[in-house]
Amino acid sequence: MTDPLSDEIDEDLWNEASGRADAIRSFLKDNPGRASAADIARLAKELDLSRASVFRLIKLFREGGTVMSLVDRKRGRPIGHRTLETAREEIVHAAIDKYYLKRTRPSISQLVRDVRTDCLSAGLKPPHRRTIVARLEDVDLRKRARRRGESKIEKAATAVPGTFQPARPLEVVQIDHTKADVFVVDEDTGEPVGRPWLTLAMDVYSRIVTGFYLTMDAPSRLSTSLCLLHSVFDKAAWLKERDIMEAWPVAGLPDLVHVDNGADFRSRAFKRGCDDAGIAINWRPPGTPRFGGHIERLIGTQMGRLHLLPGTTFSNEQDLGDYDPKRHAALTLRELERYIALDIVGSYHQSIHGTLGRPPLAVWRELEGDIPLRLPEDRLRFWLAFLPGQERTLRPTGIHLFGLRYWSAALSADVGRTKRRLLVKYDPRDMSRVFVRRPSGNFVEARYADLTLPQVTLYEAATARRALREKGRREVGTRAIVRTVLEQRELVKAAAKRTAAAKRGQSRTQPRPDNRELGTLRGIDSSKPIPFVED
Repeated sequence: MTDPLSDEIDEDLWNEASGRADAIRSFLKDNPGRASAADIARLAKELDLSRASVFRLIKLFREGGTVMSLVDRKRGRPIGHRTLETAREEIVHAAIDKYYLKRTRPSISQLVRDVRTDCLSAGLKPPHRRTIVARLEDVDLRKRARRRGESKIEKAATAVPGTFQPARPLEVVQIDHTKADVFVVDEDTGEPVGRPWLTLAMDVYSRIVTGFYLTMDAPSRLSTSLCLLHSVFDKAAWLKERDIMEAWPVAGLPDLVHVDNGADFRSRAFKRGCDDAGIAINWRPPGTPRFGGHIERLIGTQMGRLHLLPGTTFSNEQDLGDYDPKRHAALTLRELERYIALDIVGSYHQSIHGTLGRPPLAVWRELEGDIPLRLPEDRLRFWLAFLPGQERTLRPTGIHLFGLRYWSAALSADVGRTKRRLLVKYDPRDMSRVFVRRPSGNFVEARYADLTLPQVTLYEAATARRALREKGRREVGTRAIVRTVLEQRELVKAAAKRTAAAKRGQSRTQPRPDNRELGTLRGIDSSKPIPFVED
């Protein structure tokens, strides 16, 4: 499988491939059938390439469909090399802020000369013009226009409430986070553990929810990525795992995502993953809530429904009165996730939307046959591009990650032949398999070295490892970890029944066990931070 880590590609090569991908996408859209020689000639002139090169690139793009498929790996620096070291990077950013973002409106050529002067003064080689332009394009367009006094550009980049409306489903999807207005409890102890974070994605045209993710951790690249993955892929298996019968037919890549200006949405990996799949990103400028009005209203609707649950904090302290949300909290994180999913597919999607005058599901169903559904050309590569990863040394016994051991026959050829650490991508919701990047650059799937072991989450594996260490064991095996998880799951079931009985006023027949394992949370995060334990 091709390397999905586009964030490791040289900046100049990526910018060149991205420009070519945009041109070829437009070309193929205008020429769905066989293109004429004149059309090919015009594209070749636009890309400044020979006709033979254009034919080759069109073939590569049709086969791959991503920016990565057009990256020229024969030229340029090796994968993992960074074009600019810290000193030159700082000079470029300082020059943009000091010389370019001024009301005198200096040209890009002047900026390039200023960067060249500053680099030479510091005894450094000046970066290429395209690299400087790429850094300039990272600056928010509205901020750039405001600093330079370009009122027309600023106005064009400013959305007007009530006038923005896509032409079809999946043209624009908005994503945002919010802290849920309800406390959740530990599955073992029944004690409140805090308020979770909800990440929601919504199709602006149909107002249908395309996906969501619930976690106890603050918004991060991981929560954003997992929400997007949930949004893009089919949800039938996900619904079945949660015993939800209502349909959720939404799937497919959006053309454009509207997101907040937070660091999680600005991460290099998130931007490159979206860019590679042909998903454009529109960042909301700070202090302008109207840019995300649709998703903000949806979040308000969802939070209003949570105010009916035990443990709600309502919208403000004045509404609380004498109500103690922590004392009344009853739902676990897993139960809250199912409650939200049921509310989305069984209530919100089925109810008349105030703006549409129709249920969101009805709007989607009416047009789903006409939607130009785009799915990732390489589903696995798209998925891996958004998953977290860590580097590990390949041992003769396999890959060791978070106390679990993984093996694949494809790794046999690399044992003892590589000294560098290998990147391991993992899904914290399912640790039964990981994906290891071999020295060749390709990823291979590695599963438990012991294939009889069941699936566990990262949180369960980490909790089991801590429990074993507390018993004084020096060597922790994968079988022992998973066996401990299974024992803890049974303990949680028994503890939950005893806790419920106690809340109904019944006397306990057995002492409460001192175990704080939360249990499996498939598809969502844990209620406690996950320790990253190095082998």
